[in-house]
Amino acid sequence: MKFRKGTHDATGLRVGIVVSKFNKFVTSRLLTAAVETLKKAGAMDEALEVVRVPGAFEIPLAARALARTGRFDAVVCLGAVIRGETPHFDYISAEASRGIAQIALECDLPVVFGVLTTNTVAQAIERADPAKHNRGAEAARTAIEMVTILRDIRDTQPARRSTAATKLKTARKRA
Repeated sequence: MKFRKGTHDATGLRVGIVVSKFNKFVTSRLLTAAVETLKKAGAMDEALEVVRVPGAFEIPLAARALARTGRFDAVVCLGAVIRGETPHFDYISAEASRGIAQIALECDLPVVFGVLTTNTVAQAIERADPAKHNRGAEAARTAIEMVTILRDIRDTQPARRSTAATKLKTARKRA
């Protein structure tokens, strides 16, 4: 039996980061921690690209645009959706998570969900606290690990590729 696991070495990795401006008091902390984590793991500053979008609902579209360029090994999605008094929270968090998952499968690329979905502002602040367990840093570590796992799997696969992967590779060459 063979077990595979990723590493936490980001040397040579190119990472796109999409971050929501809404709830900036939280998302700025997520972004700072994600960038610091990537750099500490070996990613170069020039290999990181940050795209700021208005809110969490807009994250999937920008993430898909980055993923389709073929320039990135992973895309990290950061945002904060905090429950209010209306069902808006349910719609935004569901669509953001669905969209991010869909892009990862469609583009055959790690597209990491680093969007906080909390009941209170206090919970969001706690999950973005650099002194505790910052979810932006966690999303960056997940991206690194997924890139290295997928590289390991792909390096040992037969040369045959799926139709979707072939189409994506062709589209990336054209871009």
